[in-house]
Amino acid sequence: MTHHWGYMAAISSALLFGIGATLNKIVLADVHPTVVAGLIYLFAGLALSIVRLSPLRNRVMAVLATPTKTEARISRKDFGILALVVLSGSTIAPFLFLNGLNQTTAINASLLQNTESLFTVLMAFLFLKEKAYRKDWVGILFLFVGVLFLTTNGEFYLLTLTQSFFGNVLIVIACVFWGIDNNLSRFLSKKEDLILITTLKCLAGGTALLLLSLALGLPLQIPLFAFPYLLSAGAFSIGFSILLFLLGLREIGAMKTSVIFSTSSLFGAAFAFAMLREDFSFIQLLAGFVMSLGVYVIYKK
Repeated sequence: MTHHWGYMAAISSALLFGIGATLNKIVLADVHPTVVAGLIYLFAGLALSIVRLSPLRNRVMAVLATPTKTEARISRKDFGILALVVLSGSTIAPFLFLNGLNQTTAINASLLQNTESLFTVLMAFLFLKEKAYRKDWVGILFLFVGVLFLTTNGEFYLLTLTQSFFGNVLIVIACVFWGIDNNLSRFLSKKEDLILITTLKCLAGGTALLLLSLALGLPLQIPLFAFPYLLSAGAFSIGFSILLFLLGLREIGAMKTSVIFSTSSLFGAAFAFAMLREDFSFIQLLAGFVMSLGVYVIYKK
């Protein structure tokens, strides 16, 4: 594999995650969001466990093989980093986000959720010392502008950032923890067995979220029709999406991977239009074009 596969991995990860957003919307009408998050992470871990214990493991490992030097051994320090990743990105962040979502509007949440990429970029630049050229910053700007118009549809007058202040703050803090998750995961992406890393992350995250659901007394009754959606979203939109995200981190770094991953909102909107017949305006179409242009600028040598 060449360096270009890092970009393909990031885009593929965003595509799979965007599909999951549409599948989850169908289930969220009947199941609490925290329970949904816990189940899809748990199903992701179980699906990857099956892959790792089956003949498919060698095929997937061959796809993940890159010229980039990797580490075969997973040390005690790596498990410590993994624990921090699960705590920050799979427990604290979803909890804060869901509580913030209940105290603000959907359009506020959609816009503020994209600060995850911003925090990831800043942390990667300041702490991981990742370098970005002028054309990379131009591409990042295009992507942020595209996301801004895609998530708001240009209806900025609907934003109530001061009226729903506490809920908005919770969402922003959640995105800080997701940014921490993304940057810490950069260290884990250097491991040869990314399937094992992703499996452990998903199993631990799903278990933590379900235990949190039990502690909060949330109803755990799941309608039978919801299981195909939960299984599909878990296996592909969480499991393989995280796996490809880690590959992107390894090849092109946290800064570029996280910014390119923001195109998941575009894929999510497109699939919601195709499957749920949700509105997809001309402004959002233009925003998608700007985001695509941003990815091209970042990718181009």
